Amino acid sequence: MATLLHIDSSVFPHGASSSRSVTDAFRRTWEEQHPEGTVIYRDLATNPVPHITADAHLAGFSDPATHTPEQAAAFHARVQLIEELEGADAVLIGAPMYNFAIPSTLKAWLDNVMLVGRTFMTEDSKITGTPVTVVASRGGSYAPGTPREGFEYVQNYLRAALGDALALDVDFIVPELTMAPQNPAMTELVPLYEASRARAHQDAEARAKHLAQRVTA
Repeated sequence: MATLLHIDSSVFPHGASSSRSVTDAFRRTWEEQHPEGTVIYRDLATNPVPHITADAHLAGFSDPATHTPEQAAAFHARVQLIEELEGADAVLIGAPMYNFAIPSTLKAWLDNVMLVGRTFMTEDSKITGTPVTVVASRGGSYAPGTPREGFEYVQNYLRAALGDALALDVDFIVPELTMAPQNPAMTELVPLYEASRARAHQDAEARAKHLAQRVTA
């Protein structure tokens, strides 16, 4: 049966988060296609993974037989996250933009799973080609041609980290202008926000159906 690794990183709960709303739409559609499948869920806001420490980092470059107890514990935590990624047929990530970048909790997850010789800088990686759908929500717009195009560090970074470094098959869904309903200065942009939100949900459902068919083909 197919396995979906679903990661949310929004600090806002379900019902108040644009990225969670879209990842929920993807997951519901996926589960409709795979009612007997497995979903591994990580909410990095309520249950953050450890940030990389010297012990965790150094353990990745040394023989496990030489690890100190602290290194062994830190490395074990990394391996658990890596094994979840290696066992996934598809990955879904909610990545809202905070201060022009991804949440620090998501960066911590990436730092843990990017292990040289296993998932990174190796030809023997078990995750090569795994499809990853990233819901990259943002309060404004950073699309090409907009005034803040140069501040777009979420898609650019994740494309490099997930696609170039980890060799995953990355696709983005971008709900934008999510602050329009709350910010009076953005009132005229509310119709564009609503259109973006509707399109993001449609894209999530379509992507989930496509991947469900792809992984079972």
